[in-house]
Amino acid sequence: MYDRILVPHAGTAGGDEALRHAIEIAKRFSSQIYILHIIEQVHSPPTWSLAESERNVLLERIKNVNDSIKEEAEKMIEKKALQCKENNIETAIKVDIGDAAEMILDMIENEKIDLVIMAKRRKLKGVKKLLSLGSVSRKIVENVTCPVVLLDIENL
Repeated sequence: MYDRILVPHAGTAGGDEALRHAIEIAKRFSSQIYILHIIEQVHSPPTWSLAESERNVLLERIKNVNDSIKEEAEKMIEKKALQCKENNIETAIKVDIGDAAEMILDMIENEKIDLVIMAKRRKLKGVKKLLSLGSVSRKIVENVTCPVVLLDIENL
């Protein structure tokens, strides 16, 4: 029923809970779990007023920061993947830098994911609740055809 389960994991307790749910489902269906961690890119401030050498130094430092953050995130996600391996579940991990919603949607399409299990971040009230299910969660739910399980981390 579910061959490929995607767990977008932000390194939070909610992501850990989503992974626990995915492991239980994967054990029942002999599914593969994909753990995806997306890092928001550190962008460059406007550099038009800098000399070319200063601009190059700044851009190199930003690249180094992005690379360092990615390296630490890979270590963290590899530790999460061990939980799957301890349960004899085939696991793939990916850590990348970019827009979370777009990269999750790309992975769903490219890997032919048939179930997404993820945490939603916060509860909103009033009009904000109507307009936002959490921007990443909302974009995923609105743009995929596979089932999506959203875990309310405030009630875990």
